[in-house]
Amino acid sequence: MKMKKDNNEAAKQFDELKLKNSELLSDLQRTRADFENYRKQIEMQKENERKAVKLATVMKFLPLLDDLDRAIATYAELEPLAKSMEKSLKDLGLTRISSEVGVEFNPDFHEAVTMEGEGEKQVIAETLRPGYLYENEVLRPAMVKVVCQ
Repeated sequence: MKMKKDNNEAAKQFDELKLKNSELLSDLQRTRADFENYRKQIEMQKENERKAVKLATVMKFLPLLDDLDRAIATYAELEPLAKSMEKSLKDLGLTRISSEVGVEFNPDFHEAVTMEGEGEKQVIAETLRPGYLYENEVLRPAMVKVVCQ
């Protein structure tokens, strides 16, 4: 009888230890998952901060780019600089919005300062300030004059 009682008590202790082990394993898995989520969140925050700093830097360069465009337009010998500048801008994720004369006006990419003429088709007559896309999102719309044909 004593042996049976000891076996029952041992079985009971074994079940209790098994349950405790299961709870501890569950806690460990939850802690690992929480840590992994925390790590991913920190990485995402770091990436967002990098993007914000890069965007702020690019924004500060826009007036300089405008001045450089005017200088290139005035002095033809600076034309090779334009190609080098375009490549550098592309490396930064910055591309110029197409706003040449005759391009169809798109309010998502262009800001119309004036609209002249009557008609259905709206096309760009003149670019007053170039616009830029940053990582395929409008950073600054191109400022243009529009003619309706």
